[in-house]
Amino acid sequence: MVCGEDLDSYSSMITADNLCKKYGSLVAVDGISFAIQKGEMFGLLGPNGAGKTTTITMIVGALRPDSGTITIDGEIDPTRNSVRRKIGTAPQALAIYDDLTAEENLFFFGRLYNLSGKLLRDKVDWALSFAGLTLRKKDKVKTFSGGMQRRLNLVSGLLHDPPVILMDEPTVGIDPQSRNQIFDSIEMLKKEGRTIIYTTHYMEEAQRLCDRVAIIDQGTILALDTVDALIRQYGGQPTVEVEFTSTPDKHVKFPGDLTGNKLRAKTDKPLEVLAQISATGIEFQHVGIERADLEAVFLQLTGKKLRD
Repeated sequence: MVCGEDLDSYSSMITADNLCKKYGSLVAVDGISFAIQKGEMFGLLGPNGAGKTTTITMIVGALRPDSGTITIDGEIDPTRNSVRRKIGTAPQALAIYDDLTAEENLFFFGRLYNLSGKLLRDKVDWALSFAGLTLRKKDKVKTFSGGMQRRLNLVSGLLHDPPVILMDEPTVGIDPQSRNQIFDSIEMLKKEGRTIIYTTHYMEEAQRLCDRVAIIDQGTILALDTVDALIRQYGGQPTVEVEFTSTPDKHVKFPGDLTGNKLRAKTDKPLEVLAQISATGIEFQHVGIERADLEAVFLQLTGKKLRD
């Protein structure tokens, strides 16, 4: 069991217990365990090749683990139809048809979920509205921007009203307006009580959206907690930055490192450091406190940029 997490498949909506997956000699996922509560938004962060997509693919039942178990809403084995009906997916690779219209795509996917008649029409109308595509419903997908295609890709997996949603980098390569619209949609789904697994290349997304985050690298979970707890444990001390109006006399003692007229000091008590600096009477023109964020945590744990 990883990170000391108490796995309870009976109270959790999703439980992964000691998942392992190899491709020949490559170990893609190496003993991953976590439990996700109903209504929780759970982030998976890691550099390319860390095992995120393999983990997602096993959870949706498209790939069998070599060992370990997956439990969704009390049922073991996501390959069973009764379990798959509870899952909606927004895959990283777009799973929509360019030569069909937005409406035709949604009717097609709705029928795959055994929807028909008025229920199907109502679900398609809801999906178009939710994605902001009602006015473009008769247009072929190949005429859409990347952001519009991403939004259609997302709602195509929601037509059957699944309680569990898996999103694999749903905002990659899109414009800021579409990203914000997807954020708003995700937050609405969360308010409705959906359980969401979210992988992303963007730290600010995870920090904004996720209740808890697991940082994964080389197929293992390095840390798992709330964003605030991870920052407190791994982010390091805040840094006080002061820019003086001129270079201080070298005999004046300051906390931290002085380079020219700029001072940087790492401290758990930034206000006390600022008071010490102010007490010297030396005039300054800029003061800032730089606090750690999720990216600092990620770099501390993996030593890698997220886009490696």
